[in-house]
Amino acid sequence: MFELIFLGTSASAPSIRRNLPAIVVKHDEHRFLVDCGEGTQRQILQAGIGFKRLNRILITHGHLDHILGLAGLLSTFMRWETIDELEIFGSRGALERIHDLLFGVVLRGANPPMPLNLRPIANGTFFEADDFTITAFPVQHRGADSLGFRFEEKGRRPFLPEKAEALGIPNGPLRRHLVEGQTVTLPDGRIITPDMVLGEYRRGTRLAIVGDAGEIDSLVEPCYQADALVIEATYLEEEAEMAHHFGHLTARRAAELARRAEVGALILTHLSRRYREKDVLHEAQAVFPNVFVARDFDVFQVKSGEPLRRTENRANGLSNG
Repeated sequence: MFELIFLGTSASAPSIRRNLPAIVVKHDEHRFLVDCGEGTQRQILQAGIGFKRLNRILITHGHLDHILGLAGLLSTFMRWETIDELEIFGSRGALERIHDLLFGVVLRGANPPMPLNLRPIANGTFFEADDFTITAFPVQHRGADSLGFRFEEKGRRPFLPEKAEALGIPNGPLRRHLVEGQTVTLPDGRIITPDMVLGEYRRGTRLAIVGDAGEIDSLVEPCYQADALVIEATYLEEEAEMAHHFGHLTARRAAELARRAEVGALILTHLSRRYREKDVLHEAQAVFPNVFVARDFDVFQVKSGEPLRRTENRANGLSNG
């Protein structure tokens, strides 16, 4: 399962209720920050999630509304918070701009308070844990050297404890070895194979996150059959020409991608102040029914084979209506 915490859902400039783009993705003990708009460090505090283990940042592209918060975040780490290392992943073009921001403006010759590593990535898998991977894929957006990210759990065969009990397999190492695919011998001499206690193969949860995008044709394959797709909806179809000019999507185009890619659920973000949320939702649902419009501090739980779960984080009594 992946958990999403939306820290900022506005496009280009903040509004009263929406901050600039930033999303926390959680998987067990792992936490990733996707984009870091201005004021993200305050949103982190407001959401009540804190800074611990928030040491990997993924940048979709180098436009200022997606990176300016890195300056404040690093400043916060320099004064009050400590982490062992900070890794920022992005395209070479984005990292060049981030380098100028952090080393030229914030640090200005000083040493960072922790090892600070800017890690260039391109198309392909760049992070692998025991049970999930993160893959980057190219996104077309005004020539900004943009990337999207696909989080994918590794598939597995679930352990069936009722079968293990029926076979008299004791708790402990023998069961663990069977889960790992090893054949074991019981104390009474019986040989137990993994097939005797494991269920059918289940694919892992898939999550696709796209920042700003100017077209959808190239995104169908990397987003294909994701359990949830997070993507921008900066414009409505009535201003499709403007959306095309500035390299953005309408809510309808985002929904068309969700339909073509056969995703489980669509979460729209990067919203313009010119539109009402219900109008964005209505336009998208006319094409793809299972749509959510994210609000700041919304929390979503994405799990393969289950409906998308959404809750609102009302930290400190804030409403995101």
